[in-house]
Amino acid sequence: MILSVLLIATPVLFTAAYAGLGIRFGYPAILREPTTEILRRFRAGGAGLILLWWVFAMSALLFVPVAVLAGDLVVDPGVRTLSIALGVLAAAVQTLGLIRWVYLVPYLAREADAGADPTAVDLVFQAFHRYLGVAVGEHLGYLLTGAWTLAFSLGAASALPVWLVVAGVVIATMLLLGSVEFLGPFERSGWAIAGHLVSIGYTIWAVWLVAIGIVLLVE
Repeated sequence: MILSVLLIATPVLFTAAYAGLGIRFGYPAILREPTTEILRRFRAGGAGLILLWWVFAMSALLFVPVAVLAGDLVVDPGVRTLSIALGVLAAAVQTLGLIRWVYLVPYLAREADAGADPTAVDLVFQAFHRYLGVAVGEHLGYLLTGAWTLAFSLGAASALPVWLVVAGVVIATMLLLGSVEFLGPFERSGWAIAGHLVSIGYTIWAVWLVAIGIVLLVE
């Protein structure tokens, strides 16, 4: 019962926060703008925007109990341990990537507003964006989420309908491919195909989690 509720509530909260950021902040398209414009829009959002980012980060952290409880559906002990570890790590790195918007970015926005050197502010913002955002939150987040989705789908195949297992494998493949968006030759500007795969994959992933929750709830 608890797992079913979390499987439904977590992606709904995550999607709602994401949509809210899109409406209030123009996220994620805003990230293509210069640092000065991003921070200007961030300041304009006020405390409400910061709280929305906090909700977004907490929705990622909420996946920890989902991964742990979902492990009970995996038959093989080794695969169960692996899936739990992958899920917890996925939640952790995505939370670390998002939480910078709650504490670091407000500080940079204030410093920029107070007349700090624009070059210094830009360097700090972009450095943390590339490290915590692109590398930790996105690359590791997508990679680990995709790996968890694959391990859980195959490990819990006996407890799930075949269509959910097949969907899980497809979604996992999309997320794993999407994790290389800024890797190697794509580091500078990104691989457009991978970006589209992530966008579509995460949307379907959220629906997939809700579907699993409903299936478990009605059984």
